[in-house]
Amino acid sequence: MTNEFQNIPLSILDLAVILEGKTAADSFKNSLNLAQKAESLDFNRFWLAEHHNMASIASSATAILIGHVANGTTKIRVGSGGIMLPNHAPLVVAEQFGTLATLYPNRIDLGLGRAPGTDQLTARALERNDQAAFAFPKTVRELQDYLSNDNQDAPVRAIPGEGLNIPIWILGSSTESAKLAAAAGLPYAFASHFAPQQLHEALRIYRTNFKPSVHLQAPYAMACVNVTAADTTEEAQILATSMQKIFLGILTNDRKPLQPADSNFQMSPQASQALSQFLKYSFIGNPVDLKKQLTQFVQQTQIDELMVVSHIYNHEARLKSYSILKEIQNSPC
Repeated sequence: MTNEFQNIPLSILDLAVILEGKTAADSFKNSLNLAQKAESLDFNRFWLAEHHNMASIASSATAILIGHVANGTTKIRVGSGGIMLPNHAPLVVAEQFGTLATLYPNRIDLGLGRAPGTDQLTARALERNDQAAFAFPKTVRELQDYLSNDNQDAPVRAIPGEGLNIPIWILGSSTESAKLAAAAGLPYAFASHFAPQQLHEALRIYRTNFKPSVHLQAPYAMACVNVTAADTTEEAQILATSMQKIFLGILTNDRKPLQPADSNFQMSPQASQALSQFLKYSFIGNPVDLKKQLTQFVQQTQIDELMVVSHIYNHEARLKSYSILKEIQNSPC
């Protein structure tokens, strides 16, 4: 049976984006409110991503924010998309997520990435070893050991954490992460919302080389995309200018808080071309068009789950965008 958009789980990625003229406290309030809305709409997961030294992102202390969101919801899965493992000792991650999983049983996901989630100078300020990314497979296994029942007689133990069934995901934006996820028999999430180039090849490698494990018997792949939904295409395109500005700032190293939507926003042809490649999997439009586009994306990729991020300045418009997304998935045609 082929995977279809109307049948697969829908999930949300949030970065606790800081809005121009607002504070990190406002972002945390909005993140919790979005998670509560997502729960009421039956979204599957709500993940938060670790980034550092970015004026537009407040999710740097990711585990703490996951706890805040989990405490304010009751059933939606909450997790990391992801924890950048080279920045942390595996034992600390095991203890933190063991604590979260103890407080919120059967609701916590641990997504792991190998990138620093920041620039090189900040990576060094995090006391990150320059070679840490190369040791990622080893540190993933070390983390798994701390969380396993088999670690009970080890000289170093994660308490709480040991023996808890915390799903570990491998996150990635390249084929290397796909190889690791396949070899380890773990679920795989691809960051196609900002790194679309290797999506299809990474999925092929993951599925072809997947080895069943005690964690997962068959490959399970999720892809993340950008979605901006509104009643009309024109409105959606205006709302999406906030997303375009924030990604343009990343490309030009002019990073600012998320800017308001701007109906007069224009880019140079060169910037527009660069951004179109960066944001290839960005779906912007009215409900009818979006359903066609997302249905095609799921059919082409055969993903098992779709994760969505929506960089929309107006919070009510962002809530509505996710509501429209669920409505079009549930609509019969």
